[in-house]
Amino acid sequence: MQAEYIQIGEIVKPQGIRGEVKLRAMTSDMGRYARLETVYLRRGGAYEARRVEKGRANDGFAYLKLEGVQSRDDAEALRGIEVYVDRAHAIELGEDENFVCDLIGLEAVDTQGNAVGRLTDVLTPNSVCDVYVFSTPRGEMMMPALRRVVKGVDLAAGRMLLDAQALAEVAVWEDESAPQDDD
Repeated sequence: MQAEYIQIGEIVKPQGIRGEVKLRAMTSDMGRYARLETVYLRRGGAYEARRVEKGRANDGFAYLKLEGVQSRDDAEALRGIEVYVDRAHAIELGEDENFVCDLIGLEAVDTQGNAVGRLTDVLTPNSVCDVYVFSTPRGEMMMPALRRVVKGVDLAAGRMLLDAQALAEVAVWEDESAPQDDD
């Protein structure tokens, strides 16, 4: 089942003295923060709607001025709070794109019918490609999220299809030692 809310950031600290907050941004569209009208702050499992008075992005961070947050102390009280949008206001995805929150928990199988494991995390170490982390019977396995490896994603069925041969070439298992240099 798809989540109703999609995380777009986490408040890391106050910004200035007038109640603006700084967010660790979690989106591929940094311009979206300037267009936000409403966000949802997650507190104890509940989502609280807050109107956005002003939003901006700079150097990989987002900055929001939220209704009712008037001082540095008000902003400090929000440190560590996760910031979401509802699915209706999420960014438009391209073909073959999915939100990370929808991928987490998918069961992966390969093209030979073998169960691989459950997707537990998606890392974004650079702008080239994400890294999928799976929990498998053999232990943790990581692989780059490449089209030649990921042959299909079926969110309704909760499954991801991986090319067996390509997976064998790129997968990194926690029980494998790194190759040693011959210096």
